[in-house]
Amino acid sequence: MTTQQLIEQIKIKKSFLCIGLDVDLNKIPQHLLKEEDPIFAFNKAIIDATHHLCVAYKPNTAFYEAYGIKGWQALEKTINYINEKHPEIFTIADAKRGDIGNTSTMYAKAFFEDLAFDSVTVAPYMGKDSVEPFLAFENKHTILLALTSNQGAFDFQTKIVEGKEVYKQVLETSTSWKNSQNLMYVVGATKAEYLADIRQIIPNSFLLVPGVGAQGGNLQDVCKYGMVKDSIGLLINSSRGIIYASNDEDFAQASANKARELQEQMEAVLKA
Repeated sequence: MTTQQLIEQIKIKKSFLCIGLDVDLNKIPQHLLKEEDPIFAFNKAIIDATHHLCVAYKPNTAFYEAYGIKGWQALEKTINYINEKHPEIFTIADAKRGDIGNTSTMYAKAFFEDLAFDSVTVAPYMGKDSVEPFLAFENKHTILLALTSNQGAFDFQTKIVEGKEVYKQVLETSTSWKNSQNLMYVVGATKAEYLADIRQIIPNSFLLVPGVGAQGGNLQDVCKYGMVKDSIGLLINSSRGIIYASNDEDFAQASANKARELQEQMEAVLKA
C-alpha cells in the first residue's frame, strides 16, 4: 500500500484509527476457547465488527509467537483474512525487528513477502545497515521506534548526548538512509509534548502513536502537536481499550462501540 492510498482511506473513513490485535487467551471470552483456532476466531470477530471504523490493524507478533506454531498459523490466517476481505486496510506487523543486514533482509521477506504485511516495526539501535534492508521493498513501510510510550524510554531515548537527545539523533540520522521515504515512526501518545520538536525534524512522515486509552495518552494533545495539515500523518493505535471492551458473547459489538467512540472523536478533529 502506498502512503497516498493510506491518506485516501483516512479521508474516506474520517478515521486514523489503528486497532492492535494483541490476543491473550487468558483475556478473550471463554466460549471462544472451544473453537479450533480461538485466536483467529477472536480476531475475525473483531475485524468483522470494526473494519469500517479503522484504517489499520496492528498484530503484535509476540502475542502469536508465545503460542508456538499454532499462534503463528493464527497470525497468518489473520493477515490473509484482512488482505482478502479488506485490502484497503493498512497492516502493521508489530515485530520490533532489527539485526545485521542479511538477517534483516530475511526478517523483511518474512513479513513483506510471506505474510504480505504493509509495514513492520523496527528497532534502530544497530544503525542503517540493519534498517535499510527493510526500506528496499517497494510500497512497503518501515516503522522505526523513535520515542516510545513506556517508562523505560527515559533510560536512553531522552538522554542528551553531545548536546542533543538520542531520539532526535535517531530521527535526523534516519532521514539520510536510502529509501527513507518509506519510513514511518513510533512516537508514544504519552510523549505528546515532544511532538512539536519531532515535527521540526520529520514534518511530513507518518507517526504510529500507541498509548491512547489504557496507557493514558490524550488524543487531542497528539493531534494538536502531531497532525500534518494535508496528509494527517497520524495512526493512533488502541489495543486493549477496544478488543477487550467486553468478555461476554457481545465482545465484538462492544469493541465496535469503543472503536466508534474514537472514530467519532477523530472525525470531529478532521472537521475542525
